[in-house]
Amino acid sequence: MTAGTTALAPDGTEIVLGEIGTRVLLVNSRVRVWEVALDGGEAQAWHLHHNPYVVLCLATSPCHMDWLDGSPARQLSETVGGSVYRPVSPVHMLTNDGDDPYRNRLIELLDLGEEASGEPYTVADGMPAESAFEEVGEIPTKTVVDEPDVRVQHVTPEPGTSYTWRTGAYPSLVVDLDLATPTVTYLNPGESHTLPAKPTPTSGFNLVELRYYAS
Repeated sequence: MTAGTTALAPDGTEIVLGEIGTRVLLVNSRVRVWEVALDGGEAQAWHLHHNPYVVLCLATSPCHMDWLDGSPARQLSETVGGSVYRPVSPVHMLTNDGDDPYRNRLIELLDLGEEASGEPYTVADGMPAESAFEEVGEIPTKTVVDEPDVRVQHVTPEPGTSYTWRTGAYPSLVVDLDLATPTVTYLNPGESHTLPAKPTPTSGFNLVELRYYAS
């Protein structure tokens, strides 16, 4: 994390960097998960990413990203349940231009960046290589990111319906997009998690598969 360090703007002004998120929700040797929460008109501090990261949208509002090096601002239009996978990037800040709250989950992939732990990684013999639901039949799932390193699925169960999902031979995260119960669960290879049934429609869940661990 780089909060408190400094960077130079093109005009020579020294900028003190802030954190990349509002608060840390989960951290281990593999990932660090942040909440990013911006009310209407609110902006993040200038910050810098040292690890590739995945962004999951929980509540959307028109936003733009400014770059300290003076590059043109980037307008963002995100969809709840959607996701983007980004490499490390230059110093920037995010501003909520709308009236509605903006909320996301930002997952830093530590083993792909400057904070790699170097801890060995092994998979038990006979463990299924790919993830799967235990239930048979069609599951309301859409793949929103499909990269060699990371796959993100968006699952939208009907009210009262629950599914059990098992990760493959790699770690995964299950992120509840329901703002009333926005939990984040980390799964080791081969572990399962039951998506809780909700009495009313919600934004569903994101399943984040860290496929760069797969052999």
